Amino acid sequence: MKKASFSKWLFALMLVLLLVLAACSGDDSDEGSGDTDTDKKTEEGTDDGEDAEKGEGEDGIYSIDDFGVDKTNEGEAIEGGTLNYGLVSDTVFEGVLNRAFYEGNPDYEVMKFFDEDLLAYDNNFNYTQDGAAEWEIDEAGTTVTIKIRDNVNWHDGEPVTAEDLQYAYEVIGSPEYTGLRYYYIEDVVGMEEYNAGDAETIEGLEIVDEKTLAITFNEPNPSLIASGLWTSPLPKHIFEEIPIAEMPEHDAVRVNPIGFGPFVLDTIVPGESVTFTANEDYWQGAPKLDGITLKVVAPQTVANALETGEIDVVDSFPTDQYPDVEETLSNVEFLGEIDNSYTYIGFKLGKWVPADADNPDGAGEVEMDPDAKMADVNLRRAMWYAVDNDAVGERFYNGLRWAGTTLIIPAFPDYHDDTIETPSFDQEEAKKILDEAGYEDTDGDGFRENPEGEELTIGFASMSGGDTAEPIANYYIQAWEQVGLKVELVDGRLMEFNSFYDRVEADDPAIDIYQGAWGTGTDVDQRGLYGRTAAYNYSRYASDESDALLADGASAASLDIEHRKEVYKEWQELMVEDIPVFPTLYRSKLVPVNNRVTDWSIQASWNGYHEVGLTEEEPLLP
Repeated sequence: MKKASFSKWLFALMLVLLLVLAACSGDDSDEGSGDTDTDKKTEEGTDDGEDAEKGEGEDGIYSIDDFGVDKTNEGEAIEGGTLNYGLVSDTVFEGVLNRAFYEGNPDYEVMKFFDEDLLAYDNNFNYTQDGAAEWEIDEAGTTVTIKIRDNVNWHDGEPVTAEDLQYAYEVIGSPEYTGLRYYYIEDVVGMEEYNAGDAETIEGLEIVDEKTLAITFNEPNPSLIASGLWTSPLPKHIFEEIPIAEMPEHDAVRVNPIGFGPFVLDTIVPGESVTFTANEDYWQGAPKLDGITLKVVAPQTVANALETGEIDVVDSFPTDQYPDVEETLSNVEFLGEIDNSYTYIGFKLGKWVPADADNPDGAGEVEMDPDAKMADVNLRRAMWYAVDNDAVGERFYNGLRWAGTTLIIPAFPDYHDDTIETPSFDQEEAKKILDEAGYEDTDGDGFRENPEGEELTIGFASMSGGDTAEPIANYYIQAWEQVGLKVELVDGRLMEFNSFYDRVEADDPAIDIYQGAWGTGTDVDQRGLYGRTAAYNYSRYASDESDALLADGASAASLDIEHRKEVYKEWQELMVEDIPVFPTLYRSKLVPVNNRVTDWSIQASWNGYHEVGLTEEEPLLP
């Protein structure tokens, strides 16, 4: 793991002052963010002024390599019991509880207990035969056949069928579909015609028998064997009478959703809590637990909830709080891994043009604006050089986050290229770039005007959350001010999670740059985040070169892993050259688990919620 150096005492002093100011104001913001698959993930982190002064003269720096991924069992599991699960978030979960329609990671955290994908994968994110369905691919590399196991049933007792999986493709491919998953299925034979309304069926889908579906794609694609398939069926017997455009708001999604996972959703308090009961008919066997109670827990109170036994385990613990609780939370074991996510600064370079009368042949695409405020790559490059992300990772997260370099993260070791030279903290270089590009302070107010001599004020959107959000946002603003750039928070404040993404997705003209975070999912294919037709491409960047590389990375040629590595190396280099976004921090994921819990794991391949047990009726205390 890359270690940050922290000898810059002036920078340290500034961070301390920022944290003290935040503590005095009583603000508990965080940098915020968003998803799984290629969706928003909730940002972690809280801190306070006292913590910020730790580490001067002390080590205080941790490595994710010091943590395990499997819970150490401390006794035999009793029969039954209820696990208390904490969803760490400063906001309510939206409650879109279906894989075809949800956007935010909080909703995924609810869904994972009662629903799952049909195919399982290993720790390298390659499909295995261990899931609810088996699969095979033909010699041409274009047709994948998925056979659902006979004992896989929906929670209402109906079997999960090939028709249910086909129906999911029909819904997502429909012109009436309002979600963001079309990129998963757009290469299926006949999907383009179906999406455009020119065909009533999808040519590339064939029901072989009640439990078997064959899916044929236009071209061979390495993602077909590496976590890039859509394998979440939709219960047709429930949804077929619901208009597709109305599905995300329907009770079948928000009030009484069903799945085929190990637990059944029993009751829901919208946005706040959910109770689950064991699915005795689960295809892997009845769960050991009687049930699970999930509740939203604020980042500011999560440590106390663990200490008092209010919760047994959380989805992800704020890494900046770990030094405070490392010794005091003796009733839990901390698991840890490199997270499939990263924080980034994005630049608004255009807009999203949805499919309509003016764009009848597509599902929507990016349209760059050559006159966008952030269109000059020199301005973007200077802003990258101006910030010290190594120091932010050490000072706010004690080394459990560290400076990002490229847009393919270390969680994909076959593809992440740490040899690529990327901008690192050098404010003199930032000033030089701006000077040479014509950004000068012509009126003597301390801020640079643009090359045309016009006032330059950059609108910055960043999310609320825990205590670190405001000081980190303020640090970036002050770092850019130090090189002569005037950057201001949009509306003068941090934005709530859902509002942030609503405005970023809508290309709000007040937003010139934004700070977010991506959950990368398990497929290294970058088209879902940065493709020309990807709705998640929030920077609205596209180029012919990027299009070609992304297509090559998903081509038959890239079934050769060495070829695919070279393609994504070139793409990473292009993103460092063009800078539509730049990564700020790679992230660790810490998961505390109460000592009474058995058989919990955070390995990528783990799908064992039914095997989790408890050694005691009540949570163990310190």
